[in-house]
Amino acid sequence: MDAVGVDRRRLDWRLAAICTVANLAGAVFVFVYLVQIAPDERARHGSVPDVIAFSIFAVCAFSLEAWWSQVSWNRALGWLSDDRTPSAEERDATLRLPLREAARSGVAWVAAALFFGMFGVVVDGLGVQAVRVALTIVDGGLITCAVVFLLFERALRPAFARALGGESPGKVVSVGVRPRLLLTWALGSAVPLFGLAALPYAAAHATVHRNIGGAVLALSLVGLFVGLLMTVVTARSVADPLTVLREAMVRIGDGHLDVSVAVDDGGEVGLLQHGVNQMVAGLRERHRLADLFGRHVGPEVARLALQQGSGLNSEQRSATAMFVDLVGSTALAEVLSPYQVVETLNAFFHAVTDAVGAEGGWVNKFQGDGALCIFGAPAAQPDHAARALRAARSLRAQFEQLAAVHPGIDAAIGISSGTVVAGNVGTEQRYEYTIIGGPVNEASRLTDLAKGRPGRVIASIASMRRAGEENSHWTSLGSVALRGQSAPTDIYEPVPVDQPVP
Repeated sequence: MDAVGVDRRRLDWRLAAICTVANLAGAVFVFVYLVQIAPDERARHGSVPDVIAFSIFAVCAFSLEAWWSQVSWNRALGWLSDDRTPSAEERDATLRLPLREAARSGVAWVAAALFFGMFGVVVDGLGVQAVRVALTIVDGGLITCAVVFLLFERALRPAFARALGGESPGKVVSVGVRPRLLLTWALGSAVPLFGLAALPYAAAHATVHRNIGGAVLALSLVGLFVGLLMTVVTARSVADPLTVLREAMVRIGDGHLDVSVAVDDGGEVGLLQHGVNQMVAGLRERHRLADLFGRHVGPEVARLALQQGSGLNSEQRSATAMFVDLVGSTALAEVLSPYQVVETLNAFFHAVTDAVGAEGGWVNKFQGDGALCIFGAPAAQPDHAARALRAARSLRAQFEQLAAVHPGIDAAIGISSGTVVAGNVGTEQRYEYTIIGGPVNEASRLTDLAKGRPGRVIASIASMRRAGEENSHWTSLGSVALRGQSAPTDIYEPVPVDQPVP
């Protein structure tokens, strides 16, 4: 048994059983119908010659067809026995097996029609009855071939799935859905009904009087049984794959992108199955790109980009900028190995991301050993200043804990709030979302100033005015003239944890 559950020996037995039972049942019914149910002039002489002729022909025909079929199966399914991937020719031959097997059965039935038609002419010289016998055999053969095709196709679906390997059949090499439904109607209903319609005409031209009630009953039962069988098999051949596809679509809708549908049909259904697999693969790739994109620019910016598409749109927003800069990074690079430097930086950035994300902000960019964090853009946050100030206090506490694990970690934090320009900066080919304005420059200057303070955190008066109750955790440091500013600005730092809040 291989990976998809296809046992070549069991498959051969199943295919042989389908051919034998279907053709033998059809042959026996046609023989009984012609000899017993609706006998012709030949019945007056007894049925012994017919039995002998039927037996001889059946033995020869079944033996030849069995040999022919086995040769064809070995040629088409040799890759399955060798447990290897089929070539393109072997794959197409496997997909065409149902049609070819039905065609082989058709050849045997046509030969039977010619044989018994000629047999009637030679034995009894009855040309009209010989034509009747030949047409009856052809009708029975058409129904039998259709049954063989449908049952063969169902039995070979596991082999189809392995032959296609999840890929598209490329071109339709099997009977499509519409021809399959028409075939079911034609051979399951139209042929028996045609036989019923022809009975009165045959009885009117018969050389012996006979009651056609038995023939009507027999043809009606054939229409009911064969029509039901073909309808059920055809319905399952279409409904089963569609059920699998529907269940797959439900799982995809629930966010499960690991769905894969087996491609086990050489017609339109197989193309649909492959199309679903391609769709899922595309969704997986899009999800992966969206995840990578979100990791680079932040979830909010990624969501905004997916909603608005590409462009260099910008807007004025009230926001807070927070700079976090590692102190003494040059000395760390001289003391630590490259691996330890990277490990220390990753721990530093991980702390920044966690603290900022916990307050609803996002890290706009990593700049060497520092980071620019934004609150209030792109998603509006009325309390963006309070969020940034809380994140700064939390982050400072985390740095003190990290220093015990990664000696040398020390960072300065500067916070400023105000009106900024938020949007995409760059060109249509390459741009990034960021904020520009006085608060960004002021936060950068405050970060440099914080490096000289023991608490390592400084915020501007603009942030304090927007902080609400959060400003009770901060204390004034007076005024300072920052580089690039014409007037001094009031600055604040967090109240030490060992001192009471003013």
